Amino acid sequence: MSERTVHLDGDPRDWRCRKIRVRPRRWYATVELDRDGYVDAASARGHAAELPASYTDAVEEVREAAVDRLWYDGFPGDFVWSSGSRWVSLSVPYTEVEAAVEALRTAELDHDYTGLEALAGRLALPVDEWLAPGERQLVRGVDFHSPPGVFLRFLRGKAKRSGLRLNGRATAGSVWVRPTLPPAQKELREMFPEQYPGWVDRWSGHVEPDGVSFRPWVGGRDQDFSHRATAVHFRALKSAVGSDCRCGRSLKDDWDSGQEHADHHTQWALGVRVPKNLDWLGDLAVVTTQSPIAWRRLVSKVARLPQRENHYDFSSWSHLGEPEETEDNVRAYLVKANGYVIGYLAARDTNDHRSWDLVDGSRYGDVDETMRPRIDLVWVADVYRRQGVGATLVQALADDFGSPVAEVSWSTPISRSGRQLARRLSPDGVWVS
Repeated sequence: MSERTVHLDGDPRDWRCRKIRVRPRRWYATVELDRDGYVDAASARGHAAELPASYTDAVEEVREAAVDRLWYDGFPGDFVWSSGSRWVSLSVPYTEVEAAVEALRTAELDHDYTGLEALAGRLALPVDEWLAPGERQLVRGVDFHSPPGVFLRFLRGKAKRSGLRLNGRATAGSVWVRPTLPPAQKELREMFPEQYPGWVDRWSGHVEPDGVSFRPWVGGRDQDFSHRATAVHFRALKSAVGSDCRCGRSLKDDWDSGQEHADHHTQWALGVRVPKNLDWLGDLAVVTTQSPIAWRRLVSKVARLPQRENHYDFSSWSHLGEPEETEDNVRAYLVKANGYVIGYLAARDTNDHRSWDLVDGSRYGDVDETMRPRIDLVWVADVYRRQGVGATLVQALADDFGSPVAEVSWSTPISRSGRQLARRLSPDGVWVS
């Protein structure tokens, strides 16, 4: 199948013309109604161009049914659609391309949505029947047509979204299933019925009828050690565990099964892996605002870790555009160990300083206008803290500027760990700015 365009209005050269584009893909075809110019023209005339609710509802039914059908056939990916009245996009099997084109055409021109409803009906799968309570065998060619392994994976996903636990096994020509409702999911749905409209518990208390075929034993370990087991009971406790991790991420962000938190926590603890396209020839690198973009992007990635950990409003590094020279010589120091960036120091030069004895509540000294390097932020990966990495960074900054460590200035306010580092390097006091 080749890509083609079907024009719905008189002059196909008119930018206001509505059109349907068919784009073939590997697993399916995308049928998209383009209303962009039509909407702009209608809005310019002061007319509403929004889609009727019955139109959008019919499209949504087709989308849901088509997605299930493609996953049922073995498609391993996800789908993304744009919302609004400018584009209406459907991803359908190749056998339904012509029906989808005609359904969108009649819906757009004649306000007849029966074609979309019929298409949704043909694509719909008997998921409720497949996930009915009880142990049973679904036979390929009779109950389903996709490969057993693909079909079982599809059923597991549908069961999970329904709050069910699916005990299943794929064989050469069939799939054995036994859907059950976990007590926690049952309690959740009974506590919040408004979130699950129309839900009916068909699984609790189900009794297998006499004469039902039993799942055959296939050798090895016993088939199911949980069959006929009693349910686990739950109780609510007041936990002392907070809602935020020390890395700065929330412990309650479980929409992606905690993967985003796990990735961030790993970088916070071990550091950021050095990209393979960077030739790192030593242990410490000095990156300026004129360095190649790959280095500046690495600094920006590292800078987000202390920003998240300390809940800062802004990142300490924002130089991601064209290379530029800054008046205050903005730069970053990166320490590498075991292929990871484990230490980071952001600095600039300034001539506005005051002395401070590092005692809480004590007053700053008079203004000193000597040009000094100033530390904007120091950060070390959690595993490498209290091992001298921070002191190494500060010493490198002082050596580059050609001054003693005691002449380095610190950006205020200084955190508790920053004061500990400053007191260790300059026990008689520091410069602050």
